[in-house]
This record gives sequence, structure tokens and C-alpha cells, in this order.
Amino acid sequence: MIGRVGSVTGASSRGLTSVARIGLTVAAILAAVVSSLSLAACGSSGGVQTVSPQDWLNQAKTSGVTIVDVRTPAEYAAGHVQGAIDVDFRASDFAQQIGKLAKDGTYVVYCHSGNRSRQATDAMGAAGFTHVYNLAGGIADLQQAGAQIVTG
Repeated sequence: MIGRVGSVTGASSRGLTSVARIGLTVAAILAAVVSSLSLAACGSSGGVQTVSPQDWLNQAKTSGVTIVDVRTPAEYAAGHVQGAIDVDFRASDFAQQIGKLAKDGTYVVYCHSGNRSRQATDAMGAAGFTHVYNLAGGIADLQQAGAQIVTG
């Protein structure tokens, strides 16, 4: 009797070990899928990519690219990237302002810290824009990377 219980216990133990391994394998696969989806969501939305200050500046130098500052008019006047247009993300007509832009154009977008530009570029991606580059960081990061800042 004791031997039988031992063998049943041993079989049960092996079965549980197999189930545990399968469970861990499934959990690992799910974790990998969720992780890759999360990373994709952080990096892009629709036609939006978040890029480093240097990559942003390289895109900004490309012919035909529109530089978009999504800070307030007062922040823009105090200092902005040369050649930028101001499309205030906090303005009540922000959606109408971006609606006037060509959806197939290429845009590099920045703000003070990266928060508003992320939200603005997410809105642009949702609106169907196909080539939008969001700055990972803010205007100080651009200035440190060599962007020319002008006032007025």
C-alpha cells in the first residue's frame, strides 16, 4: 500500500511538474507578446514615431518637413526652434488647427518636456497623419543637441 501511494504521488508529482512547465511556457509567451505590444505602443501610434533629439534634428533638416511647436504662444515667443510653426496643444481649436495640415506631410513635433508633444502626435496619428516624429524629450534637449533657438 505504501508503495502504491508513493507511485501515485510520484506520478501526480510528474504530472504537476509538466502542467507547471506548460503554464510557465504559456505565461512566458503571453508576457513576450504583451511586452512587444507595449513597446510598439510606446514607440509609435499610426504614422507616429518617437525619436531622439539627434534623429529629430536630422528629420527636421529634410526638405519639406514642417517643424511644429505645440507649446503656448507665450512659450513659443520666449524661444522656439528656428522655422517652427506654433500649434498650441492646449488651445480649444487644436484639432481644427491640425486638421488644416496635410495628412501626408512630414512633421517633427516638440514641446517643453515631451508630454504635450506625445499627446499631440497621438492625436495626429489618430487623425490619419502618416509621417509624424515626436521628440523624446523637450526643447532643452533639442538645444543641447544643437538646434538653433530663436525668439519672437
